[in-house]
Amino acid sequence: MADTGLRRGVWLERVPDLVEACVEEWRLRLGDPYVAGAAGHAVRADLPDGTPAVLKLIFPHREGEHEAAALVLLDGDGAVRLLEHDAKRWAMLIERCEPGTPLADAGPETALDVLIELLPRLWKTAGEPFMPLADEAAWWVEGLPGEWERLGRPFERRLLDAAIDALQSLSVSQGEQVLLHQDLHGDNVLAAQRECWLMIDPKPLTGEREFAIAPIVRSPELGHSRRDVLHRFDRLTSELGLDRERARGWAIGQTIAWSPDNSHVLQTHVEAARWLLDSR
Repeated sequence: MADTGLRRGVWLERVPDLVEACVEEWRLRLGDPYVAGAAGHAVRADLPDGTPAVLKLIFPHREGEHEAAALVLLDGDGAVRLLEHDAKRWAMLIERCEPGTPLADAGPETALDVLIELLPRLWKTAGEPFMPLADEAAWWVEGLPGEWERLGRPFERRLLDAAIDALQSLSVSQGEQVLLHQDLHGDNVLAAQRECWLMIDPKPLTGEREFAIAPIVRSPELGHSRRDVLHRFDRLTSELGLDRERARGWAIGQTIAWSPDNSHVLQTHVEAARWLLDSR
């Protein structure tokens, strides 16, 4: 498990040196950088033979620890291909998506259509080195009460209790273990040339399929209202043949678990979890 203790500000100071080392190692010609994300630095690059690629540096954190391994397992099936990997530098060279338009820009229903078709392709049978969902859920459960208190109890106790109960009860009764992308949403699927749409930025776990729809159900870029959230939940569970109550529980559990670490989306996460809980 990644636990470097490295502060993001310190890591950002190292990024220019990391980029320079990767350029030398892979003989790259750099282009324009992408808009900086919360967990990494990405820049357009060309290989020596002119192949377009993306140099991606990942800020060391637990969710991104095995991103490269996930791309190797997927081998381009609905996802960008991994071209090179430097584990020591947390650096990857990946297939470039052109034009790279986020799926969210295609509209909510088109995005749902694409995600419903894409998800089964991503559900590869998987084990090590990926973190088991049960272990990740136990880590969330351990930290949630303290975070809730530290943040001044930002939502009602019943949501906290529902999340903890779901995470604990569902973890011990899962179905087949497959590769999961715990942050799959409309901005992590891009328009490409090899396929119409390709997934990027896997945050891999292994667990049951019902967990996989959680980030899509709560995705505010696909519409944020009670109707929007429940519509996505209904379509995803029905068309993918998922157990509705297990999917609901995982969606509530992970959405609340990720709320304290995402203060800029705390309100939308809490509202989505509340709408799911009250729709039972």
